[in-house]
Amino acid sequence: MTDQPRTADLGFARLDVDRAARTGTPEVVFAGGKTPAETVGCLAGLLDAGLSLAWATRVDPETAAAVLDRWPDAHVDPVARVAWVGTPPPPVGEVLVLTAGTSDGAVAAEVAATLAASGVGCRRVDDVGVAGVHRVLAVAPDLAAADAVVVVAGMDGALPSVVAGLTDRLVVAVPTSVGYGAAFEGLAALLTMLTACAPGVLVVNIDNGFGAGVAAARIARSAQRAAGGPQPGHL
Repeated sequence: MTDQPRTADLGFARLDVDRAARTGTPEVVFAGGKTPAETVGCLAGLLDAGLSLAWATRVDPETAAAVLDRWPDAHVDPVARVAWVGTPPPPVGEVLVLTAGTSDGAVAAEVAATLAASGVGCRRVDDVGVAGVHRVLAVAPDLAAADAVVVVAGMDGALPSVVAGLTDRLVVAVPTSVGYGAAFEGLAALLTMLTACAPGVLVVNIDNGFGAGVAAARIARSAQRAAGGPQPGHL
C-alpha cells in the first residue's frame, strides 16, 4: 500500500501539500472569498509543510497588504492579482501569450504570473486582435519558437481561431469578460472559442488566466522533456 498524500489541516482549510509531487503543480491558494488572515494562514501552512514557493491568486489590495506585512520580501503583482512567497524555479521553455486588446491585459498578466511561478518562460505580445489582423500576422514567425501559445481575448473571441490556423502549436484560449452588452461578460467569447473552426484550440473558463497558465506550463514542460532540455525543480 502506498503512503497517503500529506494534508496540512489548518481547521478552516485542508492543504494538499503533496500535490506538486503528483501533478507538477502545487496547491495554490485562491484568495477570492477568503479573508486576508485566511490567505496568509494558507501560505504559511504550505511553507511550513516544506514547499519552497507558496502562492495565491485573486489577491485583492487588502490581502496583498497582509501578505507583505507577514513577508516583506513577498512578490505581489497587483495587475495579475497574484502573490507569492519564496523563489520560483528558473524558467525553462517558452510560452507565447497574445492578447486581442489592451483591455485583456489583467487576465494575460495572471497567465504570465502563473507561468513564472511554474518555472516556465513567457513572452507577451499585446493588442494583436482581429480588428487589425495584420498585427497577428506580423508575429506569426514567433509562434513556431514557442512550446505553446495562450490567446487571451474578449469581445467576439475570434483571435484563437486565427492563431490556430497559423501554427502547429497547441493554442490555449482564454475568453475574457471584456466587451459590450451582447458579449454577456465573456459568454460570447467563450462560445466562439468552443466552436472555433480551426482545430487545436483548448478553451478554459472565462477570465481563467491561472488555468490557462497551468495548462501551458505543463505543455511546455512536456516539450522540454521530449527535447531533452532542462526541467524546473519541484516547487
